[in-house]
Order: sequence, then C-alpha cells, then structure tokens
Amino acid sequence: MHIPDFLHVFSQHPQVAALAHTLSHDRLPLIHAEGLQGSAAPVVLAALSTGRSIVKRPFLLICRDEEEAGYFYHDLVQLLGEDMALFFPSTYRRSVKYAQRDAANEILRTETLNRLAKPSDKAQTLYIVTHPEALSERVAPLQQMEERTLRLEEGQEYDLTWLAERLRDLGFVRKDYVYEPGEYALRGSILDVYSFASEYPFRIDFFGDEVDSIRTFEVQTQLSRERRQVVSIVPDTEGQLKEGLVPFTDYLSQDTVLVVQDLPFIHDCIDRIYTEGFARQAKLERAPESEMEVAEQYERLRKESLLITGEEFLRGVASLQRLHIGKQPLGTPDATIRFQTTPQPLFHKNFDLLIQNLRQMQVDGYRLYILADSPKQTERLRCIFEEMGEASDFFTPIDKTLHEGFTDQTLRLCCYTDHQIFDRFHKYSLKTDHARDAKMALTLKELMQFEAGDYVVHIDHGVGRFAGLVRMPGTDGEMQEMIKLLYKNDDAVYVSIHSLHKVSKYKGKEGEPPRISHLGTGAWEKLKERTKKKIKDIARDLIQLYSKRREEKGFAFSPDSFMQHELEAGFAYEDTPDQLRVTQEVKADMEADKPMDRLVCGDVGFGKTEIAVRAAMKAAADNKQVAVLVPTTVLALQHYKTFASRLKDFPVKVDYLSRARSTAQTKRVLQELAEGKIDILVGTHKLIGKTVKWNDLGLLIIDEEQKFGVAVKERLKQVKVNVDTLTMSATPIPRTLQFSLMGARDFSVIQTPPPNRRPIQTEIHTFNHEVIAEAVNFEMSRNGQVYIVTNRIAALENLAAIVRKHVPDARICIGHGQMPPDKLEKIIMEFVNYDYDVLISTTIVENGIDIPNANTIIIDAAHHFGISDLHQMRGRVGRGSRKAFCYLLAPPLALLPNESRRRLQAIENFSDLGSGIHIAMQDLDIRGAGNLLGAEQSGFIADLGYETYQKILAEAVTELKNDEFADLYAEELQRTGDLSGELFVDDCTVECDLHAYFPETYVPGATERMLLYRELDSLASQEQIEAFRQRMKDRFGDLPPEGEELLRIVPLRALGRKVGAERLLLRKRTMTLYFVANPESPFYRSNTFGKIIDFATQSFQRCVLEETGGKRRMKIKDVPSVETALLTLRAMLGVEE
Repeated sequence: MHIPDFLHVFSQHPQVAALAHTLSHDRLPLIHAEGLQGSAAPVVLAALSTGRSIVKRPFLLICRDEEEAGYFYHDLVQLLGEDMALFFPSTYRRSVKYAQRDAANEILRTETLNRLAKPSDKAQTLYIVTHPEALSERVAPLQQMEERTLRLEEGQEYDLTWLAERLRDLGFVRKDYVYEPGEYALRGSILDVYSFASEYPFRIDFFGDEVDSIRTFEVQTQLSRERRQVVSIVPDTEGQLKEGLVPFTDYLSQDTVLVVQDLPFIHDCIDRIYTEGFARQAKLERAPESEMEVAEQYERLRKESLLITGEEFLRGVASLQRLHIGKQPLGTPDATIRFQTTPQPLFHKNFDLLIQNLRQMQVDGYRLYILADSPKQTERLRCIFEEMGEASDFFTPIDKTLHEGFTDQTLRLCCYTDHQIFDRFHKYSLKTDHARDAKMALTLKELMQFEAGDYVVHIDHGVGRFAGLVRMPGTDGEMQEMIKLLYKNDDAVYVSIHSLHKVSKYKGKEGEPPRISHLGTGAWEKLKERTKKKIKDIARDLIQLYSKRREEKGFAFSPDSFMQHELEAGFAYEDTPDQLRVTQEVKADMEADKPMDRLVCGDVGFGKTEIAVRAAMKAAADNKQVAVLVPTTVLALQHYKTFASRLKDFPVKVDYLSRARSTAQTKRVLQELAEGKIDILVGTHKLIGKTVKWNDLGLLIIDEEQKFGVAVKERLKQVKVNVDTLTMSATPIPRTLQFSLMGARDFSVIQTPPPNRRPIQTEIHTFNHEVIAEAVNFEMSRNGQVYIVTNRIAALENLAAIVRKHVPDARICIGHGQMPPDKLEKIIMEFVNYDYDVLISTTIVENGIDIPNANTIIIDAAHHFGISDLHQMRGRVGRGSRKAFCYLLAPPLALLPNESRRRLQAIENFSDLGSGIHIAMQDLDIRGAGNLLGAEQSGFIADLGYETYQKILAEAVTELKNDEFADLYAEELQRTGDLSGELFVDDCTVECDLHAYFPETYVPGATERMLLYRELDSLASQEQIEAFRQRMKDRFGDLPPEGEELLRIVPLRALGRKVGAERLLLRKRTMTLYFVANPESPFYRSNTFGKIIDFATQSFQRCVLEETGGKRRMKIKDVPSVETALLTLRAMLGVEE
C-alpha cells in the first residue's frame, strides 16, 4: 500500500473532520487536540490537506528542539512530499552563542522566507516546522527580501553584463565554478548561479541575450538535473543587513495556525538564548588586526540586533489561532477535540509478544499496517511471521515509514513501524544534505587537485614537484599544452597531456616530505626493481597457501536454519547491500567443501562483527565449535559481550579466555571446551596454544590479523589449512590491491556505511576551557563518558588539570602508550566498566575498543593529526543510539597552513560515517596495503608514492602468474585463447603534433583542466568517452575541434596497446608504431602480429617495417588526423568501431 492511500483512510476520521470544521469556520482562539500519541499528530495534520475536509491555511509547527522538529518534518514529507512542508532551522551549527554559521541551514531558512514572501502561496495549505533556536534569530524584513530577489524566465531577454553586475551588487562572488550558495560563474554563454533559496544551483544557458534554457545542476558532478521555466535568485539577506532585522513572526499572515505542544517552554528557551547572547569566543573567531576591527566584531554580534526576547515572540504570535497538541494547554481551550490513540508498545525484538499483540488486535477488529522504508524489511517480517505460522497477508505493508507507530481506536487502525519492532535507530533527512555534499565535493576536489609545488610521481622519472601547465611550441611550431615537473637541481621534465596517466600525486605517510629524485642516475629504476622483488616474495607465499588450500577437503556446512533467519532479522540496524552480499559470500564458502579463507575488510562500525556473529551461529547450528581470536584482552571481553548479547535467545554457549580470568575459571573453560559444552570461545592468542584441546573446531574467526606476532601467524597457517577461516580487518583494503591479488586471496569488502547511524556532530573550536568544560558537563549530565585525546604525553597532565578545575566532580584517568601494558589495560578496563567519566590519552584510543557509553571525543591539537587518524578516532564515539559529539581543538583556521585547514574542514564536513571519506582516505589505503603485505612495505610506499606502488604491485603479480605459477593459471590463458598485444604492453605512449587540448576559453582554470585531462586519461571504453563528451557539453557548451581531437586520442591509446605498440607517434602526417621491445616475446608468434604483417603486405605503398638493434617498428604514411589513425588501426586488427 502506498502512503497517500493510507492518508486517504485517515482523512475519513470523524475527529479530523471536526478539527477541519473548527479551523475553517469557527475562528476560535485556542483549540486543544488531545490524545495524539506517536506520529499521530503529523498524520492528523497532513490529513487536513486532503479529502473532504481541506483547510487552506498555513500552519506553523513549533517543536521543542531541533531533533523533534526534524522528525516531525520528516513525517510530513513522507506523507505529503517536499512541496507542502518546509523546515526552518537555526542558522548556526549548534548553540546560538558560538555563532558558527552553516551555509546548508541558511539555504533552508531563505527558502522558507522566499515561499512566505510569495503572495500566491498564502491560500494553500503549507506546513512550516521549526524550533526555538531558529525562532530566536531575527530575519531580513519582507520588503527588502522582495526588492533583492532576481526573477529569470526562459525565453525572456536579459543583458548578460548587466546580470553579472546585478549579482555582484547583491553580494554574489564570481568564481570559476560554483560550489556554495552566494557564488556565480560565467563561461561563454553559460551562467551558473547558486541562490540562497534553492537546494541546487541554476545553470542558465543564453542564446545571444535570450534565455535558451534554465536547469538545476548537482554540485558534486556539476551536471544538470532538471529543466525549470522560472527561477528566483535570492542573496544572503540576513548576513548582509546589520540593522533593521525583524522577528520571523512578521512573515506570517493573519490566518496562520500556530501548532504547539508547550508554549511556555518555547518562550523560556528563546529567553534563555537571548540572555546568554554570544560567547566571547564567537566574537574573536578571527584575530582582529586593529582596535577598529575589535569594535566592529563586537558590533557584528550584538544580541539586541540579532536575537529576539521571549516577550517579542509571544507578541508576534498573540493574534494567531492556536492549536495545542500536547497535554495541558496554557489557558482555557475554546474547543477540545479528543483523539483516542495509543503509542506503539515496545517489543524489544520479542516476536512472540509481537504476534500475540497483533493477533489480539485482529480479533478486536483492527486493520494492521506495518510501515517500512525498504521492501527487504517487509520481506524479512513476512518470513518471520510465516515461520511462526501466520498467513503471508497477515498485515498490510506501507512503503514509507513514520517516526513512531500508534493505534487509533476510532478508526480501528494499528500502524507499527519496523524500526521500533527491531529496536533500530531511525534517522530523519533534511534537504540540507545536498548542500553539505556540495561542501564535501569541494573539499575532496581540493584534496585531489594538483597545485604548483605539490609532490608528484612520474612512473619513469621518479618523485618531483609539479610546476604547472605550460604551452610549448611543438616540432612544427604549433603550441601544445604540457605539464612541467621539476626534479633535483631544478632539472625539468615536460610531460605531454596524453601521458598524464603516468603522473600521480605523491601520497605517502602524512606529514613527511618525500626525497626528490635525481634524473639520469638510475636510482629510481633500482628502487622500483627492489620493490618488485620484495612484493614477489610476499605474493608467492600467498599464492602457494592458496593453491595448497584448493586441494584440501573441509567440512561443508548445511544451509540456513530458521534460527539463522531469526538472528539476522533481529539485527539492530538495517543491512547495507554490502553487508548482505558479504554475508552471502561467507555462507556460500562455508557450505562448500573446500576450507574457507576469507578476508572481510571494512571501516570502523561498518558491521564486520555482525557478519562474524552470523557465521558463528551457522557453525554452531551444525554442532561445530568456533574460535574467535583477538589481539588484546580488552577486545576479548568486548567481543565476548557482543556475541553473548546477540546470541542470548539461542541455544548457544559463549565464553572467553584471557589474562583477566583466574586460573580456576580458565581450567573450567578448558574442560568444558574439550567436552564440547562450549560452542563459541573468544580469546587472545592462547586459543591456538598447545594446552587448548578442541572437541570439534569448525570455524576460526580472526580479528585484526595484522596485529599478531610472527609465531602466532605461523601457527595460524597450520590451523588454516583445513579449518574454515574468516579474517576481519578494520583498515579497508584498497580496491586496486584487491584486483591485483585476485586468485591469491578471497576478499570481501564492505564499503557502504550503515544507513541509520547518527551522524557525529563535529565542530572546530579554538582551544579554551569553556568548550571543554561544557562538553564534559553535558556528557556527564546524561551519564555518558568522554575521551580527550592529544598528541603529546607531556600535555596529558595539563588537560587533566583543566578538567579538574572546571569540572571538579569528574572522575579522570590518564593513559598513554609508554605505560606498562598491564597498567594501561587495567585503566581501559576500568573505563569500560564506568569507573571513570573522562579518559585523557594519547592516540591509543583508536585501537578497536568499543565503549557505547562514551559519546563525546575532544581532540586537542587536531591540526597535527592526519585525516585518517582523525576519522578513526572519531569513529570511537557514536556507537550507541545516542547523539555523539566530536570537538576538534586547533588554532584559528586563518592561521593554519592550507593542508591542515583542508584536513580539518574535510573532517568537519564528513560527519556521516564513511560518507565520501574513502576518497580522502589515501592514508588508510596505505595502511591497508601495509597490513596485507607486511609492515616493511610502508617504507617502499613512502619512497615510491602510493599509486606508483600499486602499478608495480600489479606488474609483479602478473609476472608471477605468467612465469612461476603458469600451470596454476594455465586455465586462465586457455580461456582467453588468442594472445592480444595488451598482455605484453602495459601502456602505449602517444605523442602527436596535432592540436589536441581544451582551450583556456573553453575550460577556465588550470587545476580544472588538469582534473579533466586526468579523468579523460583514465577512461577505457567507448561508452565512457561518450558519457564524458556529454558531461563536457552540459558544463561548458559544445566541444571545440581541439577538444574533439583530444577525445579521440584515448581510444587510439587502447588500440595501440592491442597492436602491441609501446609507443605511437603521429608526426608530419606519418604514424610510427614501436612494437614490444623483447624480440623473443611470444607476441611475435601471435595472431595479432600476423594480422599486422598481412596489413603491411596489402598496403605496401603506405607501410614500412623496420628493425634497428633488435627493436621493431612500422611507419604508416598519409595519417593527417587522429581520426585517420583510428580507422587505420581498426582496419589492421579487423575490428569494428
């Protein structure tokens, strides 16, 4: 059933009709709608806009805080769509007093004001959801709002120069590309502009002075989304006006209905915000240059001109009709409408209780609805109900979900939400998510850009510095675009834009500059060879172990039991597609008769443990024992708790072994294990020691394998050969490494973050005790715990002293890596057991301990940490169902070097787990490679740079497959049959003297051209090139001829590889192909080379085959353009386009 149908059912409600009548006819000042529980209030209000009883009036809903407002708004959007519901947030990131503005929120505010300023919308039903913080700020007066709005219409004529000036007058800033509200860009006849009242920026295409088309576009991809006829461009009115701001209530028409739960509370909130005003820290965010600036900054944040008092708010809403939806209203209601609803009971995943409750409801004549966002959840519920003997049409599923379920006795309706049945966190989404993505896209772009002075690696020449794009005259005097790289002693190398794939940005360990290579010494070549030899040794071991296991026989587990289904359905979060896929892969491996050896990698909190629990359950169901091996005692206890709590309703016995257990306990555990009474045993390396006797071990789960010593790893190798093994690692292993190692290890990678995790609220502050004290006090007030992390042991005591002074009742402990391990472990165990409130430590926190009760982390001197360290430390909080906070303390951003500033901003903007963070996580990738291939590899990565290292790795594995392990991979070669040139040529270098580049007038900005050249260089198929052409056309207009030629060079390079050419020259109407260097190569015996010889003999007037010093090449005459070159090579290979 779709949600509009459900809403239609509700609009028949007699009380809804009564409420509509009261609102439409009797203008009574105060109406009380009582008895609305769960999400019944948004449903009732939404029902007023459909069916017989339509109320065409605007509603202002004031919730008690931002979260409540967010859920209320989310429910209305699910019921009515985005057009009728608006969210009016606060301009600031969190409490008003710190005055940290949030561009994404400003868009929503301006959009709401813009809608209210349009007279046409007043007669419609419109819902505005807000909260006290948002109402406490003043807004720009209505008249100014209208005066400063620009309206553009398709088909109308405007003077482009005048438009650009008008935008500048309104405070818009001209940029090359538009990423944030308040920016505009002009490229030829295309005007991009990001209005403050729109979720997406506009792209306006002119033909002369006439507007040819208006489209919105995505900021991340810069590609168009949908056509619009008319658009309004609104500047940031609030930010620019200092005087004359008015309360939000001035925008409301007289027939607005005010909907509240607790008016006195809202009044008190607004009053409190006014009294607090702005903190000193907010006023001094930027270090002032002069006394005048000090005065200006104080003036800028005067509460009198920016905030309203509670009294002013009450005066503003005094004349509005009020609908009270809480318990007891302020004043005597003129009419009371009683709804009979009850909230959804809590079942805590107890399905027997749930079924009992639903059956009772059915007997009483209730219609049962279950609301779930994903059809998969509905399917899971159906399976569980069918297994418990219910018919499959036992309930009606609804395709969208609300925040809280309820039952309505009048209509005999019972609607339950699936996240409450499964005890899951439900996340609301606002429109601001796009604007935040935009900010993220910009940060990522900055991280990937090549800027003059950046370290880069050229695969043939080594590590140098990027010195920009330059125009150089070619052989025939024509200008070519080249890239200039500087090496030691200022030697320069010029790289053609067709060989950009050989150049990559240097990525080594963060914060350490690499050694710059010396041209012409051969040192770089030697380094590459050494690395290749080392990689081969490691890969050889992996491949040998892999082949040995292919011949062993293992235990084949039976298919899933009903207990397995129930366990999986009871998972507290929704499965991500990756999690489902990996679960399937692991189960398939277990059901096969070969021993499993699978590595599951995924970031912190992406659900690896859940997969392990499911695998353990599957093994236990077949009466096999499971060993869970972890690196530390703390983790042993933690995993034991996780397994025990997830499996408490199943007939499975879980126990653990570690140093923390007494001798008697250890003895008992070992005895029960040998007798087969324990199904799952968690423990440190003791588990695979000589003293431990297993009754029937069927599955070995290893967490963070890279942290174990050599001896343990050797012992593991012996065990692994015939026991199913599942290894987990929290450092994600990069995509490219997986491809390179295909056939040497089975991988599963979890890349999507869990959907309903709360984003961690991240803020950058300058160091001051107010922020620390406030964070600690807030966390302690909800009985939580706090981490404070710093990068120097010396600073630990000072931080402890600050906390003691400002929060005297906090229980503090200090931990760092130089303590004796036992002592450190004891402190952490005590922190886990809640003997302390605050743990002040160096970065040891990031090693995998999971403390659901710790939901605030304060990182001191955050600008000294790398992006991935910050990300992993932040991943320590926000594990429970509470909102988590992360405070980054650093000097004012203006004083930091660019790199550090970008890192902090990136982390602040990536507040969701895993969101886009992987792109910026090269550092983590480097660790991933280190974990997989042994720690000494990190040194090589630092010398070579990460991308070059990957290329060498791929080469090394290919060589092993072709030489030493040829018989193992013989099947692969047989399958491919014909040997094409690609097997012998890694890369074909194209050099040409034709005009092939993007002109400055077509693509402004060297960094953007550089990114496009690199993107173009990485394309492979014709479809990708076509898609690239469409994107270029969308962003910049039609391609100029030079651009078209450039696009043809990409397929030319691919064809060059197919014909076995290592170099391809297009000069003076002649194409020269330089073939595989090794004259003994099997390539010269392949069909491909045969085709080339045939072609040369057929077109003997045009072709010349030459050989000098064992090097073979072929010249082809009459090739004036890239297009002709493509046709020639296609004819040579006999392939169609």
